[in-house]
Amino acid sequence: MMFLLILIYLAVIAFEIPKLVREKKWRDLVVFSLFMLLAVGLSLPMAMGVEIPNPTRYITRILAPISKAVMGREPFFM
Repeated sequence: MMFLLILIYLAVIAFEIPKLVREKKWRDLVVFSLFMLLAVGLSLPMAMGVEIPNPTRYITRILAPISKAVMGREPFFM
């Protein structure tokens, strides 16, 4: 699974990066590289079975007190 994932990422990189360099789209290249790093950084550990933390839990902890203050009751998503 991991080998296939790496091959797919390499194929996408081999297809996109030469075109961006040839057309001198440096900003697009930087954004593409950042998104690819994020995608590889999240998908490879998932393929290895590592549990990735869910950001929803942290967002709920931040928004629950605000919701309680505004609505006067516990939020429905708790």
